[in-house]
Amino acid sequence: MNTSSTQTAHATADTSKTPINYSDYYNNFEMNALLEEIFGAHLDDRLNAYMACCGRHVRDGRADNTALVHEDTSGNITRMSFGELDEASAQVANLLLSYGVKAGDQVATMLPRTPELLTVVLATWRIGAVYQPLFTAFGYDSIKYRMDKANTKVVFTNQENRGKFEDLAKQATMVLIGSIHDSDAWGDDNYHEMRVTQPQAIEAVLLDTDAPFLQMFTSGTVGKSKGVSVPLAALPAFYLYMRYAIDLRETDNYWNMADPGWAYGLYYAITGPLLLGVTTYFNEAGFDATNTRDFMVRHKITNLASSPTAFRMMKSSGVFDASSANDDNALSLRCANSAGETLNTEVVSWVESHLGCQVCDQYGQTETGMTCCEHHALAHECPVGSMGMALPGHTLVVLDDDMQVLPDGEQGQLAVVVSQSPAFYFRGYSWNEKQAFFEDYYLTGDVVERHSDGSYWFSGRDDDIIITAGYRVGPTDVENTVLEHAAVAESAAVGIPDEVRGHTIKSYVVLKDGIEGSEEIAQQIKDLVRKRLSTHAYPREVEFVSALPKTPSGKIQRFLLRSLSAD
Repeated sequence: MNTSSTQTAHATADTSKTPINYSDYYNNFEMNALLEEIFGAHLDDRLNAYMACCGRHVRDGRADNTALVHEDTSGNITRMSFGELDEASAQVANLLLSYGVKAGDQVATMLPRTPELLTVVLATWRIGAVYQPLFTAFGYDSIKYRMDKANTKVVFTNQENRGKFEDLAKQATMVLIGSIHDSDAWGDDNYHEMRVTQPQAIEAVLLDTDAPFLQMFTSGTVGKSKGVSVPLAALPAFYLYMRYAIDLRETDNYWNMADPGWAYGLYYAITGPLLLGVTTYFNEAGFDATNTRDFMVRHKITNLASSPTAFRMMKSSGVFDASSANDDNALSLRCANSAGETLNTEVVSWVESHLGCQVCDQYGQTETGMTCCEHHALAHECPVGSMGMALPGHTLVVLDDDMQVLPDGEQGQLAVVVSQSPAFYFRGYSWNEKQAFFEDYYLTGDVVERHSDGSYWFSGRDDDIIITAGYRVGPTDVENTVLEHAAVAESAAVGIPDEVRGHTIKSYVVLKDGIEGSEEIAQQIKDLVRKRLSTHAYPREVEFVSALPKTPSGKIQRFLLRSLSAD
């Protein structure tokens, strides 16, 4: 890593806005002061996520402010104000009450980025229920596992995704967003028909700050995905990231490209900007470099959040040529943000030269939200290629295998010191699937190195998590799905380097006796994983082997398979 090249984290910020010194803010951080900064005299607004993200803006005279700008796949644009979201979410909240949904119950959507998705999220929060995202690329097994664990009460989906639920409709109320003909064909309630009959007002249910408002799932290397219940106590941490790392301003046109079926999109494309009362932009179209550039130009996007994979795909497309950065009528970017995997120096330079702004690398997890960032709104020197500095309200350390704090310059596991981190909110997995703490430390499972300037540098995972195109995939999920194929005896999944996606998934497969590998079987395995697990988690390469490398106790040695793939 090149530690000699540094950038000032606020280098491209509006010069009319004086940046705050990072060390001053970090060292003098006080939670009570932060709560007052966010909620003013209405501290009870933090006891309901709808009030925090919509209701208080309406009450305080900002009902006409735009909350959402949505563009569908045909280019049609819909705008919703906070007042319109208030009325629509009240109707859906009353509909949920009619279904018997109570505070603490789980409500899910499997929808693309649409106004209806945002409305359902706010409606769920309004009655104290818990919103559960279902990513549109999930297959049946992934959906069923999440619905079974969460005991999901209601699911909102559309015609394109309804067929994935098969018999799951028996265990939850299904609401279809689409035509009455389609909903009747499935025997589902129709979203628009049911919504318009409901009152446009309802009181928000106030809860304790420990009460969950989001139900996430995160991938692991052993067993199924682990549940992460996000409490209302996370709202101040979300604000810290949006305000001081993203540097979101009232004047920004902010677009977070992440899908809200995942943590980064749900936390920081929906909850975060609405918490600050700032417009969020939804682009329903799937990623395409030309569409991405045109969307940024059309909507004069000033603040962008995305992933290194997306930036690499923009770079490799050739769509963003050097002249575009100098065209006053083209891109309007003030700053950019990147999360999900390491951002390399080459991409940082490309963003500066072709998108015309500084990009900051930022690190977090589903469990914790963002905890280590290059901060646009806080002044600090940060070497290009680093993860940045600890998010205010968080104390980070690097531990060795004996759980002792390491000095600067030595690699070890990144940990959060819980008692010294007032903004840290994670307290354990929903169903105690794994012990994530050692004494006063939350263990991230990520290997890093801290430098003397306070910056952190990512080295890798201490397990076998695969990050492909910004998505975290547990190899066990892939392996178990491959094993469903009748010809497969054993399987192992690893990530192999890819110039655009960061990594792609490769499956090593041992077939049952008497069966020989073929292109046909390999394709069947790929199709099986796409259908049962997810379209982002299928192996793009399948290699048939006679045996898998294992430890004496029988554990697959995936690191050896990764070495084979690198040869």
